[in-house]
Amino acid sequence: MATIAIPDDFPVVIGGRAALERIRALGDVRYFDAPAAGEDDLIERIGDADIVVNIRSRTRFTPRVLGAARRLKLLAVWGTGTDNIDLAAARDCGVTVSNTPNTATESIAEHTLALMFTVARRLVELDAAVKAGEWPRAELTQLAGKTLGIVGTGAIGTRTAELGRVIGMRVLAWSFRVDLAKAIRLGFQYVDLDHLLSVSDVVSIHLRLSPRTQGLIGAAQLARMKPGAILVNTARGAIVDSAALADALRERRIAGAGLDVFEQEPLPAGDPITRLPHVVLTPHLAGQVPEALERSLNMVADNIAAFLHGRPSNVVVRPA
Repeated sequence: MATIAIPDDFPVVIGGRAALERIRALGDVRYFDAPAAGEDDLIERIGDADIVVNIRSRTRFTPRVLGAARRLKLLAVWGTGTDNIDLAAARDCGVTVSNTPNTATESIAEHTLALMFTVARRLVELDAAVKAGEWPRAELTQLAGKTLGIVGTGAIGTRTAELGRVIGMRVLAWSFRVDLAKAIRLGFQYVDLDHLLSVSDVVSIHLRLSPRTQGLIGAAQLARMKPGAILVNTARGAIVDSAALADALRERRIAGAGLDVFEQEPLPAGDPITRLPHVVLTPHLAGQVPEALERSLNMVADNIAAFLHGRPSNVVVRPA
């Protein structure tokens, strides 16, 4: 039987679920529910595995790690992001990389909308004030009639655009891959990124992290945004320059932000972003609903079974 290592299920996601039992039926499973203490510890956990299930994006599969895992043939990622994996090294080491696309689209799009409303309506600060015995007066932001700028029109960005249209927003979009038929069908318009940033009341990020998207939204891009605009990021933290964002918020050059993802996760205690008003933060759990979890974790098991039967599915990288 294949040896299958799950080196990084902390906080626990797959442990205790039916998907783990399905994976146990496919091979000899070595399961760890505590984070690896470093690269050497990770190598020890996966060193003789034929298949590795990667749960957490903080677990880095560097050329050294991949080179040390000499028996590794499949790296099955839970989720869509593979920015924690050196894909070129995986290819050179003969490792197939798979992921679980489009399993949390609805959940993440809903969370994006929730962050938009929470910041626009100042729900967190008003809730705290009322609970403290205050009765504050404030002007809030209506989203209907405003412009939503979608950066990235994959599945999640597209669904967010649809939800924006439902609540009465005008939707603009920018993407590396323009799909005019989709834009016509769903009623949004593609524009260049600078224009989107300059006219949108809400800018929502929906890109994968890659060398060309890392730092895509920096000081210059934030400076183009409207003073009353809100930035929402449920994609990857490193797409936005966190220091530049903190500066823009501190100086009130933009009105607020809703963030589910960060350059460093968990977010360090005392990070400047945690001390700013009009910022709503959630701990990278936009996709954490039962429906999405069951779909994605079972897709991991499906990907392993397909690979063992010689029919790899949801492949991101194939061996050289």
